[in-house]
Amino acid sequence: MKTLKFNRIDTSLLLVRIFLGIVVVAHGAQKLLGWFNGYGFNGTMHFFTHTIGLPYILGVLIIVAESLGMIALMAGLFTRLIAGVLIIIMLGAIFTTHFQFGFFMDWSGNQVGEGFEFHLLAIGLSAVILINGGGAYSLNHILIRKYQSHRSKKPILI
Repeated sequence: MKTLKFNRIDTSLLLVRIFLGIVVVAHGAQKLLGWFNGYGFNGTMHFFTHTIGLPYILGVLIIVAESLGMIALMAGLFTRLIAGVLIIIMLGAIFTTHFQFGFFMDWSGNQVGEGFEFHLLAIGLSAVILINGGGAYSLNHILIRKYQSHRSKKPILI
């Protein structure tokens, strides 16, 4: 088995996956489990379905993507798919909830709601992953290499 060499691009992709995943999984834990002063599953679903008007299944998919999806992203599994989904979620959050409050987050407590600067950062980092994939230090890469080496060892039947 070949060993992985240190590569700046792959290391950068690993760091982007880990830090984006940590930040978003914390928001997912707020939505799914009520951790970090979140509303939990029922409170979040009420907001999604009654306040914003999203279909129930879409709300569930958002919660799963922001929680379990981010764990997969950090591990480097289904990275492009999850990054693309996260871009869609963040755009949805901007246009349904945050755009009306302007660009900046409400650091000083002077606004009625939060702006969309966080969402733009998440979109930018997700775009990097969407374009480049998870990199060599990802489960995707390991599984693809294992699959390719397994296929090359199969005998050819004539």
